[in-house]
Amino acid sequence: MPYVESLKVFVRVVELGSITAGGRDMRLTPAVASNRIKELEKRLGVRLFNRTTRKLRPTEAGELFYNHARRVIDTLDEAEAVVAGFAGAPRGAVRVSAPLGVGRRIIAPLVPAFNAIYPDVQIQLRLSDRKIDMLEDRLDLAFFLGELQDSTLKLRKIATCPRVLVAAPGYLESHGTPKSPQDLLENHNCLLLRFPRSPEYFWTLQAPDGPVRLDVSGRFDADDGDVLTDWALAGHGIANKPRFDVDEHIASGALVEVLPRTPPMPSTFACLYPHRKLQDPKLRLFIDYVVDETRGLFPG
Repeated sequence: MPYVESLKVFVRVVELGSITAGGRDMRLTPAVASNRIKELEKRLGVRLFNRTTRKLRPTEAGELFYNHARRVIDTLDEAEAVVAGFAGAPRGAVRVSAPLGVGRRIIAPLVPAFNAIYPDVQIQLRLSDRKIDMLEDRLDLAFFLGELQDSTLKLRKIATCPRVLVAAPGYLESHGTPKSPQDLLENHNCLLLRFPRSPEYFWTLQAPDGPVRLDVSGRFDADDGDVLTDWALAGHGIANKPRFDVDEHIASGALVEVLPRTPPMPSTFACLYPHRKLQDPKLRLFIDYVVDETRGLFPG
């Protein structure tokens, strides 16, 4: 279906803002992607993009065509998914995102076993601790670990994930062990997960009288949660981590839990997906598989 493939290339070029990025996303060279766009323009008899040396923007006709092309592709994907489910043989790609820690330690190990059961389903996993845009990244499913946000997407909660404050024994010997949440503000270097539009510029701890919000600060921040763990292990400060992420380090004594009576508020482990994707059997199968395989993974 060359015309449909050209439509898909066009849609991704619009969404990603460049022929190179759109082609790469479709696993095509920039030259092939550019030719697909030219073929569409020739077929339609209009220019779809305004090209400058730095930017690529859809023309008015291009924007109008994008809106219709996006719906056509979505409809075709849904139709193929429904027919595959009816035939009892789910097939095709599922584009999945997850935070780095969750992706590496929970989702990624499940992919080969799932594929062994459903060999015609390809899980395309994208890992990042940054905030994702499901439309821009053309995702079918996004796992997340954090607070539930209002969304037009369908949400399925999987588990409640306890969090802990941890530091290396050497750090605590040098700087003292915090006795209260206030100590974190006055005497300690807090290791922070930060990136543009990050919601985690503060920590919220569970106290007897209710949640306590702390506008913590520190000399180090990163957009990768595993980097924070490495810094904590090296004795550079106190990190706020999901318990599953640091359990082995606590068990070995490499990290020590700090302020166990006032731990951080737990995070919600859940997944998001567009409502229309609910009809896609391969998506439902993968979500159900992850839910089943992670039962009991997050003890309180």
